Amino acid sequence: MLFARQCEESRTLRSRDVKTMSRTLTLTLSMVTGVALAQQDFSQVHIQRTEVVDDLYMLMGAGGNLSLSVGSDGAFLVDDQYAPLSDKILASIAEVTDSDVKFLINTHFHEDHTGGNENIGRTGAIIVAHENVRARMSTEQFREIFDQRIPASPFGALPIVTFPDRVNFYWNDTDIVVFHVPNAHTDGDVVITYPEKNVIQMGDVFNNGAYPFVDVSSDGSLNGIVAGVEHVLELPFLNAQTKIIPGHGALASPADLRTYLEVIRTARDRIQSAIDRGLSEDEAVAANLMSEYDAEWGGGFMNPENFVRLSYQSLAQ
Repeated sequence: MLFARQCEESRTLRSRDVKTMSRTLTLTLSMVTGVALAQQDFSQVHIQRTEVVDDLYMLMGAGGNLSLSVGSDGAFLVDDQYAPLSDKILASIAEVTDSDVKFLINTHFHEDHTGGNENIGRTGAIIVAHENVRARMSTEQFREIFDQRIPASPFGALPIVTFPDRVNFYWNDTDIVVFHVPNAHTDGDVVITYPEKNVIQMGDVFNNGAYPFVDVSSDGSLNGIVAGVEHVLELPFLNAQTKIIPGHGALASPADLRTYLEVIRTARDRIQSAIDRGLSEDEAVAANLMSEYDAEWGGGFMNPENFVRLSYQSLAQ
């Protein structure tokens, strides 16, 4: 009863304060393209929904991948892309359940995963995230490699329940286990597991078929990404049939995740060797250390140069 009352009081506060603390979307920069959000045309974005297993879906649009659990307890959503897509996401959810979103989990703080928080929170969803997510969303952030300032999020977008290490949900007749991956893509990443459904959602700790974004400005770490992937691959329920929802890219298998791990381990070892040999960051970039991987893995948001630069900065710390 106390928890329910606190959540209700927080929702009341949030709806009152949102009017005075709203932000202009055009000032917020896109995490996917590095250009102003106002320059993006979301009108043509279609939300693609795939049923991964019974009553558990993966949604794709523009930004990070979502997962949705539906059932007798209500809708349970992980991540929410950009604010202009909220109506489309909610419409897609309404096609498979009559329930409003009861819980909304953020895998980390980047806006392509949290941009819809305020809109979906306004419908009554309880927003949950690692404690570092609320801390970063509460203050202006600066991403040095892109010379990019990210304003603090509106009060109504902030998580109202946070945790340091892990949290369990017993929801829609299944266990949902959420655990922190220390300093990987950012300092607030979490992995969501549905052990009974044999499904894992990894946020941007795993980009299927693309180099990861080591956000060193948010205390991200290439070693942390490697360790996080290794930990997921050691989960006791994981087997060849496990379905893995990446932060970006197509629905994946453990084999896909192992391939990704091989690539980022290779990058770590080669860049660390360059550091040990005394190469500067610019010299490491010029050395084309990942040349045989760049065409396949460097064509997305994280191009080969920026991947090496950020990885170098992470390993040199």
